[in-house]
Amino acid sequence: MCLGIPGRVVEIVEGYADQLALVDVEGARRRINIGMLDTPPATGDWVLLHMGFAMEVIDEAKAAEALSGLEMMGSGAREGAGGETEDRLTLGRESASADTQQPCVRRRFEVRGVVQGVGFRPFVYVTAAALALTGSVANTAAGVVAEVEGDPDAVAEFGRRLRTDPPPLAVVESVAETDQPPTGGAEFVIADSSATDRVRTLVSPDTATCRDCLTELRDPADRRHRHPFITCTHCGPRFTIVTGMPYDRAATTMAAFEMCDDCRTEYDDPRDRRFHAQPIACHNCGPRLELIGNDGRTVHDGDEALRAARRLLAEGKIVAIKGLGGYHLACDARDEAAVTELRRRKQRGGKPFAVMAADLDVAEKLVTVTDDERALLTGTRKPIVLLPRRTPPASGGLADAVAPGNPDLGVLLPYTPLHTLLFGIGDDALGPDVLVMTSGNRSGEPIVTDDAKALTELAPLVDAWLRHDRPIRVPCDDSVSRFVAGAELPVRRSRGYAPLPLALPFDIPPLLAAGADLKNTCALGEGGYAWVSQHIGDMDDLSTVDALTRTAAHLGALTGVEPEQLVADSHPGYRSGAWARAHAKGRAVRTVRHHHAHIAAVLGEHGLGPGESVIGFAYDGTGHGADGAVWGGETLIADYKSYRRAAHLAYVPLAGGDASVLRPYRMALAHLHAAGIGWDEKQPAVAACPARERDVLAHQFATGFGCVPTSSMGRLFDAVASLAGVRHEVAYEAEAAIALEGLARSAAGEPAESAYAFGLPAPADPSDPVVADPGPVIRAVVSDVSAGVPPELIAARFHAAVTALTVDLAELFRRRTGLAVVALGGGVFQNAVLLGATQRALRAKDFTVLRPVLLPPNDGGIAFGQLLVAASG
Repeated sequence: MCLGIPGRVVEIVEGYADQLALVDVEGARRRINIGMLDTPPATGDWVLLHMGFAMEVIDEAKAAEALSGLEMMGSGAREGAGGETEDRLTLGRESASADTQQPCVRRRFEVRGVVQGVGFRPFVYVTAAALALTGSVANTAAGVVAEVEGDPDAVAEFGRRLRTDPPPLAVVESVAETDQPPTGGAEFVIADSSATDRVRTLVSPDTATCRDCLTELRDPADRRHRHPFITCTHCGPRFTIVTGMPYDRAATTMAAFEMCDDCRTEYDDPRDRRFHAQPIACHNCGPRLELIGNDGRTVHDGDEALRAARRLLAEGKIVAIKGLGGYHLACDARDEAAVTELRRRKQRGGKPFAVMAADLDVAEKLVTVTDDERALLTGTRKPIVLLPRRTPPASGGLADAVAPGNPDLGVLLPYTPLHTLLFGIGDDALGPDVLVMTSGNRSGEPIVTDDAKALTELAPLVDAWLRHDRPIRVPCDDSVSRFVAGAELPVRRSRGYAPLPLALPFDIPPLLAAGADLKNTCALGEGGYAWVSQHIGDMDDLSTVDALTRTAAHLGALTGVEPEQLVADSHPGYRSGAWARAHAKGRAVRTVRHHHAHIAAVLGEHGLGPGESVIGFAYDGTGHGADGAVWGGETLIADYKSYRRAAHLAYVPLAGGDASVLRPYRMALAHLHAAGIGWDEKQPAVAACPARERDVLAHQFATGFGCVPTSSMGRLFDAVASLAGVRHEVAYEAEAAIALEGLARSAAGEPAESAYAFGLPAPADPSDPVVADPGPVIRAVVSDVSAGVPPELIAARFHAAVTALTVDLAELFRRRTGLAVVALGGGVFQNAVLLGATQRALRAKDFTVLRPVLLPPNDGGIAFGQLLVAASG
């Protein structure tokens, strides 16, 4: 029996889920935590107390024995210390009395961060109960507010635990404490949420099904066995079901589903994992599944709908599946005919499909996975992860049409219970173990979320619809990511990440940034936070523009930011800029240079202060320059407020705009022309260009008609890909560069001395930008092609040349400016070979390297940079 003070239970305190009891200790009554006992004691039971906790239920004889032992210890202490040490029993009695009589304190804790929809109020409730505190907790428009009353030490400990021991999905940004006058009270309650204050809270993203829920899903004895919408406070939908703030069931798309008695009991029980889990549901009261045939009528519902959908997929059919943030189009990824048909129906061209593997074991037979990539695949966010394909696969390959000619495969694992059931559990009939999972939309349009639109807009694409009746409040595509040079590199930031805020390096006024036209996201910012939206898409049609309008409105409703100014890209023809002007409503619209925003975004996510400058490299495909040219191979000396163009790639003519983007051979011919190299039909790029088109291009390049000068690094990658015979035409953005990257990776180990080299002539006027001449690189590539050098080596040498150019320019401007911090931004740095090599080479030269980690390097991060530039004046 442990050393402690005996006491007798007077009553179990109501409102604390059998966690607190009122205990009599030698005439002094005190609240004791009984949560450590296996079963709650009954009134009249004796318990042994230690440090405010009941440690053991004892009988009356043991209570007397413990009391006698304390008296003996007290006598010995007095005799041994000559009366200088207090009697231990007296000390215990006085301590008990003092705990009862010591003045209580009451304190208010205002918690901000991701604290709604993540089990934070249940955590507060249990923490207060454990510390014998009374009071309340509630969601507010600003976060969570708790008021607790009790012993001063316990109140202080409560504050510590709020900061250090929150639930797994919570992110505590700040805790403000204010003392309040004690009011008394006998319990701790979860109060009604308040929306009276201005909204400013951080909503949790949707998260993948947790391990506990998956265990219950597979357990035939569990009441949620095979429930497609099983969830708890640690997982499931959040962002995509929120209709308003504060986050309560009434402010979600689950409001229409009235809880059954069993779910209500769990919802109200602080000891339960589903205590105040807003999406809580079960077979009796939750959403319903149904399978719709191609005639628009319900064929099956419930579990049979799942079984039927699995059969259809196994038969080679294409099924639209309603998920968290929209519909997916799914088919068997091993069925060549099915994948080819999906590609044809969706007019996908050669753009790769992502695949969902039934589990990690299946995935690892298709791709190679490092420990870091495995953690990314299996974490709470479960994005699509770009991974190198196994050649050949460990067992059974995928259809060639999944990702034709691509060295990587986008892989994700099931992240909803519906996905898990679709692959099958227990004794389910076998179905496909790898599914194509692509966004449910027509090519170029936003993902479909509405059930009625899904039946009409997806009808030409699918053979059936597997859907449920829980509405999706806001569309949210799957996120795409990869792991490069020791850190995650987001490619598309959406499900699982949005709308988590980004901390700003300085306070900003209320602003709305409209982003760019490709990979559009918008962003709201105020004070110390910015909220970057989920991926919206390319602004190619009215439906995407409408999606931007809805997304900005929803983000504003969740954050409470009321923009005083809008920010847009400086390109005069961007639809995102037109959208900002159309929605200004009398407010100013500030424009920001594209590449300045790229660099500012990287500085912001790394927390650089407003007075700090860097050497910034912005490499991408296109961006409107201050001189009217198309920039994209830029070296900027930049801070948030301003930039100076220190260097750039030499201009070459871009003829026909998008025509040259889709036909890399046109850029190859432009670079041959600029380098003074004649066009010879033995050159792959020249041979790929029809003779009549060559004649037109020759005239354009000679006269400048229909051309705009460009310094684009992305277009240089296209040119080299065509010169090397890798890609002459593309069906999607960066296809040629992706192929070139894959070849360079396969030639790893190519000695650095064999790399090509850019020319770096000194400008006539030292104040002018340095112009990096790609001519020597182009001539070397042409020479290697003529000599029969394999494309893999040409690709590796070109990547090494771009890395060396970046390092050479960084060293040049360190000597000129004294700066030793380099920022890497722009879509070209999605290239893992280039980013990894450049980062290593710069660090070897003692540079501090800032590269994207939280946001994509592509235009998906532009809106964040726009906020920071606009706020800097």
